[in-house]
Amino acid sequence: MALAHLERWPDARDALLAGEKLAPRDKRFPIELAGVAFKQKRTAAAKRYIRRALSLDPADVYANEFAATLYFLEGNTEAALKYWNRAGKPQIAEVRTDPPLRLRPALLDHAFVFAPATLLTVEQLLASERRVEMLEVVPSYRFDLNARDDGKFDLIFRAQERNGFGNTRAEALLRTFSGIFFQEVTPEYYNLRGSAINILTLLRWDPDKRRAYLWLSGPLGADPRWRYRIGADLRNENWDVQASFAGPSTLLGALNLRREAIRGEIARLLGSRGKWSTGFEVSHRDYRNVFPGSGALNVQLLSPGWQLKQTAQINYEVWRSPEKRYTISSALRSEAARLWTQPGDSFEKLQASLETRWLPQSRGDDYETSWRARAGKTFGQLPFDELYMLGAERDNDLWLRGHLGARHGRKGSAPLGRDYVLSSIETGKIVYSNGLITAKLGPFLDSGKIWDDSTLLGSHKWLFDTGAQARVRVLGVGVALAYGKDLRSGNNAFFVTIAH
Repeated sequence: MALAHLERWPDARDALLAGEKLAPRDKRFPIELAGVAFKQKRTAAAKRYIRRALSLDPADVYANEFAATLYFLEGNTEAALKYWNRAGKPQIAEVRTDPPLRLRPALLDHAFVFAPATLLTVEQLLASERRVEMLEVVPSYRFDLNARDDGKFDLIFRAQERNGFGNTRAEALLRTFSGIFFQEVTPEYYNLRGSAINILTLLRWDPDKRRAYLWLSGPLGADPRWRYRIGADLRNENWDVQASFAGPSTLLGALNLRREAIRGEIARLLGSRGKWSTGFEVSHRDYRNVFPGSGALNVQLLSPGWQLKQTAQINYEVWRSPEKRYTISSALRSEAARLWTQPGDSFEKLQASLETRWLPQSRGDDYETSWRARAGKTFGQLPFDELYMLGAERDNDLWLRGHLGARHGRKGSAPLGRDYVLSSIETGKIVYSNGLITAKLGPFLDSGKIWDDSTLLGSHKWLFDTGAQARVRVLGVGVALAYGKDLRSGNNAFFVTIAH
C-alpha cells in the first residue's frame, strides 16, 4: 500500500500478489489489487480482482461500492445497481425524461416502478424496462444515472419515440413505402393521442402472395403491464410445393389458398422476468385450382371450412448476468383448434424455444451474439396452412437462411411438415453508424430438420446452412440482407426483407 501511495504501481502489484499467495482468504489483497489496476486504467483486471474480493465477503460495503463505481463508469447501469443495492444505494433524488415525450404523463408514470426519494433496485429497473417495451412506441431507450453533489442520483430516461406515421415526413414516407419493391405498402400509425395505441396495416398486391391485414393494439385500462391486440388478416396465395428452391425440382403439388382470419389477444407482464398471453382466432380457408401432383396434397390436408383456435404463451427469462451482459430466455406456446369440416377435426400445436444473448462490450450492441433453439410438435389432423415451413420467407419466422421459401414468387419451395427442430446462431459487428444509419454485418449458422407423415414432405435429413447477414437500420426501418449456402446441396440463396 505504501508503494501504491508512491504511485509505483508495478511494484505495488507485485507485493500485493505475493501477499495474496500467503493469505489467499484475506479480502484486503484483491481489493487493493483492484485499486492498483484501476489506477493503471486496467478496468477489466480491476473488475476481476474486486469480484474475487466479493466472493470472500459479499457484504463488504467498500468492495461493493468499488464494483458499482467500475460498472457505472462503463455505462452498465444494471450491473452497477446490483452492487450498489448491497450497500443500500443509490438514492434517487429526481426522475426526468429527456427529451420530453408525447406519451401521456400518467401512462409513462405507471411504466416506471421506481419513484423519487427512494432506493433504486435492479428489480425496479428491469420491471420498468419491460413496461416501457410493452408500450410498443419506444423502440430505443436507456436509463442514465447522474451523480449529484449530495451523494444522491438523478435518473434520466432518454428515449426515441414513435409518433403518428413518423416524426418527420421523410420517416413517414420511408416507413410506409419501404416495401414498395416487394409490391406492398405498410401504413402504420403509432401512439394515437399519446395513448400508446398503435394501428398497423399492410397491403400487398403481389399476384402470387396477396395479403392485407389491420392490427389495433394498446395498453389495457391504461396499465402498461397489460396489452390487447385485435385485428384481421386476409390472404390469397398461389403455392407450388416443390422439392427445391433452385435447379431442377419436382412439382409435388400446387394450389390457390384463400384464408380470412380475425384474431384477438391479451398479454400481461409477470414482474421483470415473465409474460403470459392468451388469445383466439376465427378463420376460414378454401383451396382452389388444386393440382395434387404426386400425392403430397391429400384430401385431409386440404379440408376447407371454418376454424376456431385458442392460443396461450408464456415467456420467462431463465438467467441473466448483468456483468457479462448475458441472458437466457425461454418461451412455450400452445395452439388448440377445432375445424368444422366433414367429419370435424381438431389439432394441437406446441412450440418451445430457448434463446441466449451476449453483448460482449461494456455498452452498446457491437458484436452482439445470439443463439436460438426452437422445436414444434403437432397432434391431430392439420390443415395445409397450419404446416410449419423451414425457410427464408417474409411471412415465415422459422428461417433456414440457405433455403428460400418461395420460387418464382410462389411459396412452397422450402421444406414443409408437422414437426421441426431449428437452431440459429449469429453475430453482428457494427460496421457503420452515424446516428441516423446503423449497419451491422456478421456470419450465421442455421441447422434444422422437419418431419411429416407424408414421405413427400419434410426434409428427410438434417439441414445445415451458413452464410453472412447484413442489417441496416434507417429512421427506424430495418433492412436485412442475407446470403446463405445450403451445405448439403451447395445451393446459394439471397434474401432481402424489411422489418419495422
